[in-house]
Amino acid sequence: MERRKFLKKTAQTSVFTVLGMEIVFGATMPKGYSPLALQDPDPFKMFNKDPQMVVLNDKPWNMEAQAHLLDDAVTPNKYMFIRNNGLIPEKIDVANWSVTFNGEAISKSKTYTLAELKSKFKHYTYQLTLECGGNGRSEFNPPAKGNQWTIGAVSCAEWTGVRLKDVLADVGVKGDAVYIGYHAADVHLSRDPNKEPISRGVPMAKALQDETLLAFKMNGEDIPLAHGYPLRLVAGGWPASASGKWINGISVRNKVHDGEKMEGSSYRVPCETVAPGEKVEDEDMCIIESMPVKSLITYPKTGAVLEQNKKLNIRGHAWAGELQVKEMHYSIDFGATWKTCKLEPASNRLAWQRFSASIAFPKKGYYEVWARATDSNGVAQPMVLPGWNPKGYLNNACHRIAIKVS
Repeated sequence: MERRKFLKKTAQTSVFTVLGMEIVFGATMPKGYSPLALQDPDPFKMFNKDPQMVVLNDKPWNMEAQAHLLDDAVTPNKYMFIRNNGLIPEKIDVANWSVTFNGEAISKSKTYTLAELKSKFKHYTYQLTLECGGNGRSEFNPPAKGNQWTIGAVSCAEWTGVRLKDVLADVGVKGDAVYIGYHAADVHLSRDPNKEPISRGVPMAKALQDETLLAFKMNGEDIPLAHGYPLRLVAGGWPASASGKWINGISVRNKVHDGEKMEGSSYRVPCETVAPGEKVEDEDMCIIESMPVKSLITYPKTGAVLEQNKKLNIRGHAWAGELQVKEMHYSIDFGATWKTCKLEPASNRLAWQRFSASIAFPKKGYYEVWARATDSNGVAQPMVLPGWNPKGYLNNACHRIAIKVS
């Protein structure tokens, strides 16, 4: 009897320690009940995501779509992947939100409130492709450390904001500027206020492109919190890590930005091809810039069953980083032969392109439909996994779906 009392008291003490306060009427809690404050949050409700999304990590939150969820021409929030390096900011004071520009390559530090950015500079809207550099990491062998993304860490939403180049012109940039780096309000996993979870950047040439935005709207509405509310840097066509969320600072550098996750092996691949599993020194790694050509079949869902003598209509998206997709093909014989897909132009530069095709199958049986995009430089997707790299970046192998004809 005394032992049971001890265990009950110990359990209540543990809960008290976590909550930091007394559970009033805790003695009347049903046996085995877990207080709501201790239950795991529902990320689908919390982030307004579709329940078919796949959670890869909750500390920090990382979540991806499945291919068939990405069928919309413009990706809605409910299907957009989440890639975080730190904790989402908990307290956001939009009325007093500001962005400070500083660094070696500007004459004088300058701060803009969010309201000033919106009122002082012209607004632009672009549909921009954002893809995690590690999308497809799960296929690499030997395995690479990190979130084991399959194919769903990509999106192409509409972003509205002001051009970074217009703000930089107002700030005044020196002639020795070579890079910008962003700073944000997210919190390091250790909760150390002196540590940044991530602080990446891009060369000035990318920063000064028309489509590089300080964005405050996504698909015509305020950016969802998980995607950077109230202000996000958006640099389409490059690894999505270059598009910092919760932006409150921009450093204009006279050297390559050296913020968190800019050095070492983060978002870098070997400058020269290496054998699978080979150790690569940091100085032999090159920063990822434009993403490679890639495509995704979004309809039908893999595993579809088709009646004999009926055609299968497929569709999907293709993108090529800074380039355009020039050609799109499909194969039903494991890449032995390829046939042309209809390819639509992008809504604007750095947006993905829609493709479609109508496929006839010769007889009953199991098939795989493979998709392969070719960029404007004539470079096509590899049919299988491309060259191995230590962090599992840039997997742009052909996407394929399984089909049964019965």
